Amino acid sequence: MLVLLSAFALVPLILPWLVGRIGARAFYVAALLPAVAFVQAVFAAPAAFSANIPFEEYRWIPAIDVSLSMRMDVLSWLLTLVVTGVGALVMLYCRWYFRGKTTGVGQFSAVLLAFAGAMYGLVLTDDIVVLIMLWEVTSVLSYLLIGYYHGRAASRRAALQALLVTTLGGLVMLIGVVLVVVQSGTSSLSTILADPPTGTVVDIAVLLLLVGALSKSAIFPFHFWLPGAMAAPTPVSAYLHAAAMVKAGIYLIARLSPAFAETPFWRPTLITLGVFTMLLGGFQALRERDLKRILAFGTVSQLGFLTVMLGYGTRDAALAGVALLLSHALFKSCLFLVVGVIDRQLSTRDIGELSGLGRQAPVMATASFIAIASMAGVAPTLGFVAKETALTALLHEAEAGAGWGVVALAGIVVGSALTAAYGIRFLWGAYWTKRDVEKTDWPDPPMGFLAAPVLLAAASLTLGFLAPIVDHWLAPYADGLPEATPGIAAPDYPYHLALWHGLEPALFISLGTLALGAAVFWVVRKTQLHKRRRVLPFTANDAYNVVLRAIDRSSEWVTARFQRGSLPFYVGTIFVVLVVAEGTALLASKEWRAQLDAWQSPAQLISAPLMIAAGILAVRARKRYTGVALVSVTGLGMVVLFATSGAPDLALTQVLIETVTLVVFALVLRRLPARMGEQNASVAPIARAILGVGVGLTMALVAIVATGARQDLPISLEWPPLAYEIGHGRNVVNVALVDLRGWDTMGELSVLVLAATGVASLVFITDRSDNLARRSGTARARVGLGRRRPLVETGEGVRAQRVGETGAPRAWLVSGAKVQPENRSILLEIIVRVLFHSIMIVSLYLLFAGHNLPGGGFAGGLVAGMGLVMRYIAGGRWELGAAAPTDAGRLLGAGMAIAVLCAVVPLFFGYAPLQSFTFEGELPLIGHWEFVTSTIFDVGVYLVVIGLVLDVLRSLGAEVDRQSQHPEDAEVVTP
Repeated sequence: MLVLLSAFALVPLILPWLVGRIGARAFYVAALLPAVAFVQAVFAAPAAFSANIPFEEYRWIPAIDVSLSMRMDVLSWLLTLVVTGVGALVMLYCRWYFRGKTTGVGQFSAVLLAFAGAMYGLVLTDDIVVLIMLWEVTSVLSYLLIGYYHGRAASRRAALQALLVTTLGGLVMLIGVVLVVVQSGTSSLSTILADPPTGTVVDIAVLLLLVGALSKSAIFPFHFWLPGAMAAPTPVSAYLHAAAMVKAGIYLIARLSPAFAETPFWRPTLITLGVFTMLLGGFQALRERDLKRILAFGTVSQLGFLTVMLGYGTRDAALAGVALLLSHALFKSCLFLVVGVIDRQLSTRDIGELSGLGRQAPVMATASFIAIASMAGVAPTLGFVAKETALTALLHEAEAGAGWGVVALAGIVVGSALTAAYGIRFLWGAYWTKRDVEKTDWPDPPMGFLAAPVLLAAASLTLGFLAPIVDHWLAPYADGLPEATPGIAAPDYPYHLALWHGLEPALFISLGTLALGAAVFWVVRKTQLHKRRRVLPFTANDAYNVVLRAIDRSSEWVTARFQRGSLPFYVGTIFVVLVVAEGTALLASKEWRAQLDAWQSPAQLISAPLMIAAGILAVRARKRYTGVALVSVTGLGMVVLFATSGAPDLALTQVLIETVTLVVFALVLRRLPARMGEQNASVAPIARAILGVGVGLTMALVAIVATGARQDLPISLEWPPLAYEIGHGRNVVNVALVDLRGWDTMGELSVLVLAATGVASLVFITDRSDNLARRSGTARARVGLGRRRPLVETGEGVRAQRVGETGAPRAWLVSGAKVQPENRSILLEIIVRVLFHSIMIVSLYLLFAGHNLPGGGFAGGLVAGMGLVMRYIAGGRWELGAAAPTDAGRLLGAGMAIAVLCAVVPLFFGYAPLQSFTFEGELPLIGHWEFVTSTIFDVGVYLVVIGLVLDVLRSLGAEVDRQSQHPEDAEVVTP
């Protein structure tokens, strides 16, 4: 099972390529995998029915006891057959449905097969945490499938609606899963259900789980997303919305019912919502003219039926529920596929435009009649067997005085009548010859196109005759529930599935629903119900739209009030929140304890006054660059404090950051007025002063109180031995960054990538491409006949000029002819060019030495970035292009990819993310050597930092230079 799940994850990756090579025939390959899984489940049936239930497990995340565990009991076995069997037939059907189409088919095939794999894992997993993961995967993949026709607004809206509703339910369900895992102490679903926890918290958790199940299975009030999802291609409707995804919620109800059916709200909630959904969906199906929407609302109705039976919580009701689940997957997917054939051949699904198809397409019509008969509960189909079992189970409960049994029975009887009515309407609309409609010309489809619906219809009919065998399959699940509800006498004997039980009351009730359904259909035809106004002034879909509009308007209001385009306002808001939040926490404290020393080293007596003075002068500075330089003095003072406190690594990093920051500020200040307040004078100076004093006092109090608030020894005392024992390094700071606190560093890398992207997006006007002038391959130093070829500027950068054009020697410094003479320093250019390679070597030394000595990927990246800064300052964007012959985005992406791989790769070997490994040995001449895999993570940090500096230089530096030379490039053209 785990091997098949892995195949479901890998095979979709090759399908787009395969579709590009052989077209829609690639669906044959796609169908092979679910077919293999179906056969495997068939052969596993004896074990699934025995006490030795097939179970496979792979310890995935041992730290939180999460495993990729697969367990095939009777319920999982049944759903596996449905998911894989119907999935294989739908894949074969797609070969004909998409014949002649190429656009988007490759992606569609991959997503559809991946969805089948997600459902396969969902119904087999025994880990409830993995179940919720796969639950959300199905939501995302269904979004992509529903939105296949992404050029249509209706498809995009339907896909988003389905995603929002099911994801919202999934998030609520996630809370329930966490509560259940905490209360039970395990994430194993079988263990939880074998000894279910109790209590108020568990009751709330179960209710949250039901919210997820009801949203997934389109039960009121979440039912509206399913009819909208009919904007998807028909194979998606047949698979996701008949056999697979909507069954996920039903499966969860069936899975939880044996353990939690006696929860106080379980039966009232599921019976009430299930009955109402069945009646609402059946009534609305009678108002539709589109064959697909008739089936969609019919599916909503049948899902309500399933919810009632599987949620009722007795043995016979559960037996009827799982039999109905199987029959529904067969007849409803068959009908959806038939509608797909009609739509593909005629380009219409409107019953007002179809006439006379029954005689022209007898095979398809026969399959449809069998499927509708199974849906309405007509003998000898499997649907009849399931319906009779359901009526018998509820009839016993009602006769014994169970109030909810009466409600359920009455709702099922009326709902079954509506089912028969819209079933007849479907057949009449699709196949009858209508007097007022011109006869439809029917082009015969390929036989392969009809194979899937014919096989599904045949299965619905055959399994009706094989009801005793089906009973043998399904009874073991039902036997896990009580014979009757508490306080009700159990039946005289266990009920069993059979085609004929004699002239029992359920048979006559079933016949009565068919007769009533025929009468309802006749009334609907006479009254033209589809043309009448809706009964209620609003629907659930209207409520959904109202909620979305309210969210949009509230977000617009909040954005207009707080996103005003004023940086002082943003900073002021942050500071106000800081003062209020921290001040409240300080004032709420019962006691303040402080442990203060005048100083710890004499260096503090020098650096602290200088930092204070620089801060005061920065506030009073009137020139922007003066203020920035004074602020940097405070940062350099921190360098002294770090260096004298035994933290050389922090001191090195701090001085590099201060230097790079100062350069960035200088680049930004080029486009701003030299003096503050020249264009936009400061407003509310008194309020700003009060806020500044408040922030300063708050932070001072926090620092004072924090010094005496510690009661236990700090964990940092354990870091040196941990760094050596776990990370195999003596530089505690670097080992913490790449090993002990690697997840924090991963988040910081993401922030750096986002910051670089944000800065570049603010500067680049027309595109995000790298406009640095670079030396191409033809522009490198080449010597011919004793003369070097000079460089000339082209539209694409710099190239070598042909010998003989000018006769001038090739310039050693690329920027020589590009920088304005008054801005050029020959001495600086030469020194930078000579030192650049040494600086890069030093950066590499810091990278690899940082595990045991001061340095590391961050410091090494900053040193390399400083080398790029020097090249840019010395020679402008042309020197920068020569120094960095690559795009900044590639460095950022490569560094982030390396870091992510370091987190992911250990998972495949059963280790924790970012787990490091050490390799050591002896080499001749070199001696003892060690290599720690966290160094690879540090390389990712190194590349991200260089990419960040390069991106800042190319945007705030090179691009600003280019726009200054070509002002028209900086203009924004409004369409």
